[in-house]
Amino acid sequence: MTRAILIDDEPLAREVVKEYLEDYPQIEVVAECGDGFEGVKAVTQHQPDLIFLDIQMPKITGFEMLELLDTRPAVIFTSAFDEYAIKAFETHAVDYLLKPFAKARFKQAVDKWLDQQNLTEARQQVQALLDSGTSTQVYNERIVVKDRSTIKIIPAVDVHYLEAYDDYVKIHTAGGTFLKNKTMAFFENSLDDKQFVRIHRSFIVQVSQITGIVPYEKESYKLLIKSGESLPVSKTGYAKLKQLLQM
Repeated sequence: MTRAILIDDEPLAREVVKEYLEDYPQIEVVAECGDGFEGVKAVTQHQPDLIFLDIQMPKITGFEMLELLDTRPAVIFTSAFDEYAIKAFETHAVDYLLKPFAKARFKQAVDKWLDQQNLTEARQQVQALLDSGTSTQVYNERIVVKDRSTIKIIPAVDVHYLEAYDDYVKIHTAGGTFLKNKTMAFFENSLDDKQFVRIHRSFIVQVSQITGIVPYEKESYKLLIKSGESLPVSKTGYAKLKQLLQM
């Protein structure tokens, strides 16, 4: 039996999906969730093969929810909005259904998933979607992290700088530091490049935190920030700073 979870803040939208799924007795709906927090718990508990996921939901978005999952199932997105680069979603996810969708369109999406021979491929496609999500040209205004058993939402404006930390990125804020299992390249692409600049392969800093740039060693510099810390600046990073700060 294939296990599926419905994650959508609109009860009527979940009912439509359940009704359409009646034509697929091999798919069992093991949970329904009204927001992304519930979705994280349900996916962790039930380990479904497939989820039907809305994007714009209270608390956290569908994309943010996916980032919090250790193991990602295959995903069919369901959304009333078309500004999320539908073609990109259709390339990387199983499918993208634009509400309201007809039963025939729903069947096309589910049949497409059932025809896939390897569920691992679908999961890899979802990861590719997350990593290339900036193709929408919509920058992230917040970062969602797990802090022990708590999900914390960090507004981007509260981030002082980001630091590469083994397989993680360490997010430095006035309220402490947090780890996120992402790459520096992901944050470089997903944060507003007018507000954040990569000054070194291991550091991305918020422009408003910069207080000065001082020489360090031969042909190298240190960046001073409001917290009193100093960060290394690479040659490439210095060139970016000169252009951004019009030095």
